[in-house]
Amino acid sequence: MSTRLTHGGRRIDRSKPVTFSFNGKSLKGFQGDTLASALLANDQMMMGRSFKYHRPRGVVASGAEEPNALMNMGEGGKFEPNQRATTTEVFDGLAAKSQNHWPNLEFDIGVINNSFARFLPAGFYYKTFLFPRFAWKHIYEPFIRQSAGLGQAPKARDADTYEHFYFFADVAVIGGGLAGLQAAKTAALSGAKVLLMEQDPFWGGRAAVDGGELDGAPAGEYVARLVAELEAMENVTLRTRMMGAGVYDHGYLLGYERLRDHAPELEGPRHRLWKIRASQIITASGAIERPLSFAGNDIPGVMLAGALRDYIADYGVSAGDRVVVVTNNDDAYKTAMAVKAAGLDVPVILDARAGGGGAAADAARAAGIRVENGKAIAKVTGGKRVKSVKICAQAGEGGVLEEIACDAVAMSGGWSPVVHLWSHCGGKLVWDEEHAMFRPDETRPPLGATGEGFVIPAGAANGVMDMGVGLADADHAGRKAVEALGLTAKAVKLPDFEQAAEAPLEPVWMMPQGAGPKLRMKAWLDYQNDVKVSDVQLAAREGYESVEHTKRYTTLGMATDQGKLSNINGLAVLSETLGQAIPETGTTTFRPPYTPISIGSIAGEARGEVFQPLRRTPMHDWHEANGAYFEPVGQWRRAYTYQRAGESVHEAVNREILATRESLGLLDASTLGKLIVKGPDAGKFLDMLYTNMMSTLKPGKCRYGLMCSENGFLSDDGVVVRLDEETFLCHTTTGGAERIHGHMEEWLQTEWWDWQVYVTNATEQWAQIGVVGPNSRKVLETLGGVDVSKEALGFMEYTSGKLGGFDARIFRISFAGELSYEIAVPASQGRALWDALFEAGAEFNATAYGTEAMHVMRAEKGFIMIGDETDGTIIPQDLGLSWAISKKKEDFLGKRAQERAFMADPERWQLVGLETVDGSVIPDGAYAVSEGENANGQRNVQGRVTSTYFSPTLGKGIAMGLIHKGPERMGETVDFPGTDGKTYTAKIVSAVFYDPEGEKQNV
Repeated sequence: MSTRLTHGGRRIDRSKPVTFSFNGKSLKGFQGDTLASALLANDQMMMGRSFKYHRPRGVVASGAEEPNALMNMGEGGKFEPNQRATTTEVFDGLAAKSQNHWPNLEFDIGVINNSFARFLPAGFYYKTFLFPRFAWKHIYEPFIRQSAGLGQAPKARDADTYEHFYFFADVAVIGGGLAGLQAAKTAALSGAKVLLMEQDPFWGGRAAVDGGELDGAPAGEYVARLVAELEAMENVTLRTRMMGAGVYDHGYLLGYERLRDHAPELEGPRHRLWKIRASQIITASGAIERPLSFAGNDIPGVMLAGALRDYIADYGVSAGDRVVVVTNNDDAYKTAMAVKAAGLDVPVILDARAGGGGAAADAARAAGIRVENGKAIAKVTGGKRVKSVKICAQAGEGGVLEEIACDAVAMSGGWSPVVHLWSHCGGKLVWDEEHAMFRPDETRPPLGATGEGFVIPAGAANGVMDMGVGLADADHAGRKAVEALGLTAKAVKLPDFEQAAEAPLEPVWMMPQGAGPKLRMKAWLDYQNDVKVSDVQLAAREGYESVEHTKRYTTLGMATDQGKLSNINGLAVLSETLGQAIPETGTTTFRPPYTPISIGSIAGEARGEVFQPLRRTPMHDWHEANGAYFEPVGQWRRAYTYQRAGESVHEAVNREILATRESLGLLDASTLGKLIVKGPDAGKFLDMLYTNMMSTLKPGKCRYGLMCSENGFLSDDGVVVRLDEETFLCHTTTGGAERIHGHMEEWLQTEWWDWQVYVTNATEQWAQIGVVGPNSRKVLETLGGVDVSKEALGFMEYTSGKLGGFDARIFRISFAGELSYEIAVPASQGRALWDALFEAGAEFNATAYGTEAMHVMRAEKGFIMIGDETDGTIIPQDLGLSWAISKKKEDFLGKRAQERAFMADPERWQLVGLETVDGSVIPDGAYAVSEGENANGQRNVQGRVTSTYFSPTLGKGIAMGLIHKGPERMGETVDFPGTDGKTYTAKIVSAVFYDPEGEKQNV
C-alpha cells in the first residue's frame, strides 16, 4: 500500500525514482525524499523499537530532533549505526535496517519487557540487582551488557574519507530559514564577510510549508529571491547540508558538512568539519515543536503536527487518511488545513484550551472541520499503528466521552526555540511565561575576550514566532553584528507580511490535567529511552529534585536526540510535582555538538599512515642517504645512529662518540622544542613556570631550567635564552614541545589571563644543529662572519649574525660536555648549513652522530634525561638538582607540593652514578635489592637503574640510578639481579663520570 499523494511534494522530483532497501525489502522513492518520507510513502509506519521496553516506534518528527527512526545504514565499509531517517536522503542502492530488536522488527522478543513495566520504573537498576550478590557477575552483568547500546558497532574499516577545513568570517549565520537569510543579507550589505550555513539540503526552513505571502509573492518564491541575491555577493559563502555543531570561546565555531551522504557516487570526502573563527555569530536555528503527553502518545502514527504538515507539503506523503489533531495553540490548525487540502479527512481538532483558537479555529470550522474546545486525548489505541483516540475533558481525570477511529494523530504542545548554540558558550536563558518557553536572555549573552557579547539570536531561535516580526528581528541581528565590527549597517527594506492574530497558547504538560496513575504510566516523555510522566514524578518523590539528577536517574533526555523533544515537558512535570515554578527548576546543560557528528569527521585526515603524520627535519633526506637507523621520538623520526658497511649498531654508536670526543661531531637537533614567550610579563610568567629565576636573565644569556607540574613532579627541562627585554626562547625536549606549549597556554588562559604574555611554538620554523667537540670552534671560524671566541661568546651565552652567509642564532651550550655550539637557522636554510658544516669540517673528520651517542655522552657527564631519570613521580631534589630551585622566589608551579612531608622525606631514592665492578653493563630497568623480604614475599628493593650504557670513552659500563640515600653511600656496592639469572654488582659513585671539572666544555 502506498500513502504517496498524487500531488504536492515540493522537495521531491517525481521524474527521478530511486530504489532502496529496508530490512532487506526493496522499496521505491523519489530523489529528494528523506528515508523517513520514503518509508511513510511505502506505508512503513513502524521504523524501530524503543530501548527499554522495545515498544514499536514510528517517526514522530521530520528533522534532526527525531528520537525514534534510527537506522543501521549501509553495509561493510559504508556501515554506520544510529542514523536518523528524517535527515538521511534516499539514493539508489541505499540499504537501511531498523535497530534494537530480535529476531526482527515485526516480532521482537524484547517486547516482553513491556509486560513488566510496573516492575521496571525509573532507577530500577539501582534497586533490583543488589541481591543475591553472586548473581551480579554471572547473571545480571552479562545480561545488561548484552542489552546495552543502540545499533551495531561497525566491524569493517571505514571506506570513506573525511577532511577538516579552516575558515574565517566577520559574521557567521547558523540557520538558513527566513531569519537566517535576512540576517545574512543585512550583514553582507555592509561589506562584512559572511558565512551562512543550513543543515537541510534546502533554504527557507518552514516558510514555504507554513505558507503566507511576502511582498505579494508566496513565501517559497521570496526565499528563492533572497538566496539568489546572496549568491550574487562575493563576500557571502553559502553552505547547505552543514550544521552549526558547536559554539566555543573567542568566536570559535564548528560546522559539520555532509558532502556525499546523499550521493555516495561523488568523489571526495564524505564529511567535512569546518573550524571557523567568526567575530560575530548569529544563531537563526529556528524552533522545535513540543509533543503532548497523553496515554499512547508513542504509538506509530502519532506525530508532531508540524512534521505531519512537512511530509504532506515537502514530500507529498500522508501519514494517514484520517488525522486527529490535538493542540494547545493555533499553529496546529495549519496542519489540519493542510490535511484537508490534500483531500484527507480530519475527524476532529481537539483544542485543550477552554476558549479554543482564534481566527484559525474559525477557518477550520468554515472548512467543515469539527473543533472541540477544552478537550483532550485520554488514550490512543493501537499497537503497531494508530487505530483510534479516546476523547476526554482536559480539565478532568480522563473519563472517556467519545472514541473516534483514525490512523494518525497530529499533536502540538507549542514551540521551543533552539537555544543550544546560544547556550554552548555560556549564554543564559529566561523563561517566557506567555509563550511557555525558554528563550535567550540577550542581557546575558556569551562573552568574548573583550567582555562583549559575540552571539546574537534571531527569529524563532530568539523566541519570535511571528514571521513578520521574526524578519525584523533578524534584520536587527544583522545590523547589531556589523555595528559590533565597526561597520555601517545599510538600510534594508523588509517585505510586507500580514499574519492573522493568534489566540494565546495555554501550557499543557499532561493530558488530561488530572490523569491518574494508569494514564501517567502510559504517557511518554522520552520516546527512545522509554521515560514516562510517572518516572519523573517518581524521581521527584524519591528526592531527585535537581533537573540534572532527575535526568540521570530516569535517563530523560540522554538519548541520541539529547532531549530536544522531551526536556521541556520533563522539567515541567518535575516542577509541577515539586510544586515550584519552571524557572526555579531550570534546564539541563546544553553541550556541543548540537546533533551527533561522525567520528570520521572529528579525525579528518588523521587515519592510516597519516593518523599521526611523521615529522621530518630539513636534513632527513641526508640522514636516509647516509645509513641512518631511525627511532621514533614523539612524532619525529630521529637518527639513532649512522651505520656504515659492516658495522653493528653498537659499533656505529661507539665510533660516533669517540669521533666527537676526539675531534668534531654534528647532531641534528632541529626536533628540540622552541617556544617563543614574549610580552611585558614574560619574565614574571616564566618565573612561575620554572623552578629557578628567569626574569633576572640578561639579554644574550642562557640558563638551564626545570619545569614541574602543579603536583611538584619534574615535567620538562631545557635551556632558556633571553633574546631581548621582552622575548625569551624556551627550549624543550623533543617530545615535550606541544605538551609544554599547551601547558603554558592553559595557565595563561585560566589563571594568569590578565598578564601580557604571548606564546608561539616555533619548533618547525628553525633547523638547529649541534656542533660538538674540540674542533667545533675552528669549523665555525672557517665559515666566518661571527666572532665565536671564548671572549666574545662565553659558555651559556647567545649571539646572532651571518654565519657563513646563513641567518644564524648561535648558542654556546653543551649536552655532551665538550666545547659545543648549537646553531639555529630558518628551516629553509637547514640542509644548506648542514652541508656547509660538513664541507668546512672535512679536515677535522666531521662525523654525524645520532640520539644514542647523544644519550651516552650526556650520561658520561651525569646530565639527566626527561623520561629516563623521570617517570612522573620524580622531583628535582631526587636528582640532585636543588641548585636549580630558586630560594628567592615566593612561588612557582609545584613549590607547595614539594613542601609536603612525603616530598621532603629523607628516605626518598636519590640519583647517583653506578659502576659495575667487572665493567659490564647493567640491564635496563634493573632493580637494586637488599636483605630481607616485603609483605608479599619478594626481596626488598632499595633502588633502580634509570640509564645504563657502555661508555667507549671510559671503556666500561656506566649507569645512573635512584638509590635509597644514595649520595650518603658513595663507595658502597649494591646488587642488581638480571632477568638472565646473573647478578650485577655495582659501586655507588658520582654521576659525573667524564670531565668532572667541566674543563672541556669551558675551553
